[in-house]
Amino acid sequence: MLRYFISIFFLLGFVLGHAQSKSIDLQPKDTIVKKESYGLRVGADLSRLALSFFNENYTGLELVGDYRLTQKLFLAAELGNEDRTKQEDLYNFTSSGSYIKAGVDYNTYLNWYGMDNTIFLGGRYAISTFSQTLNNYNVFDSNRYWNEVNFADGQSPGQEFSGLNASWLELVFGTKVELFANIYLGASVRLGYLVTQKQADEFPNLWIPGFNKVTDGSKFGASYNYSLSYFIPLYKKVKKSTKKEIEK
Repeated sequence: MLRYFISIFFLLGFVLGHAQSKSIDLQPKDTIVKKESYGLRVGADLSRLALSFFNENYTGLELVGDYRLTQKLFLAAELGNEDRTKQEDLYNFTSSGSYIKAGVDYNTYLNWYGMDNTIFLGGRYAISTFSQTLNNYNVFDSNRYWNEVNFADGQSPGQEFSGLNASWLELVFGTKVELFANIYLGASVRLGYLVTQKQADEFPNLWIPGFNKVTDGSKFGASYNYSLSYFIPLYKKVKKSTKKEIEK
């Protein structure tokens, strides 16, 4: 019996000694592989649709889209058409045409795992082709003796100036939030700088589709959009942990 207890004692000692020789990992590794979806997001600008419904002098549609290249970088584009009639002090005119904008967005927002929202900075290069129609106008005359109330009407109303175009650079700041699975609500503000424009000798470009109002003595313009889009997942990639995530 004593020999039996002695054998058990030596066996336990051997096992405990062997176990203590192995290093103990006090920081277990996370074995869960985190993946993010990559694909195409397409949608439409809600603000132009609403303005078309409530304003009889405006008709417009803008389609928006982006494609995820990396964890932070997106290819982005907008394609639209606008038709707007405006009344100024001396003339009433209509601008009508199409435009396309293309560039990139960079996401500055650090999502928690499972979230896919963006707060982004971006840039676009935009091109617009359009026409302007001078619906009616008045001739400015400092001598108001014969017509004290209004200026005299112009002689050739309804004149159309076609073949016009413009290009500009655009700085974009915006956000896109996932409301439901693959459905996103977005908003952005845009500052444009007019690079080139072709205009008629008889009538200047006063409003450019996609750029907005053109101001005398300035090449800057501003616009905005509110978008609703749907994400089409194409494939998944392993998410690379950032330095901030590792520290957390």
